[in-house]
Amino acid sequence: MLASLLPSRSRLGQLRDALSSSVAALQHRRAAEIPTGYIEDYVSLSWLEWQGGHLRLTIVGKNILQQVSHETLRK
Repeated sequence: MLASLLPSRSRLGQLRDALSSSVAALQHRRAAEIPTGYIEDYVSLSWLEWQGGHLRLTIVGKNILQQVSHETLRK
């Protein structure tokens, strides 16, 4: 049942690939530039959390972002 609530593997890849640009958009207060549904998925995966009316990168999100950055450097 829980697995049906989580994004598919291909969707996870899309989310990972877009995380850096999504975080940058949030830092520049441009959440509208984040693809539809991504914020909800990031929150459900605990990569982002709401705090005081703002979205904040969680520890999990920071770790994923770091992994993505390292993978990009290896390519």
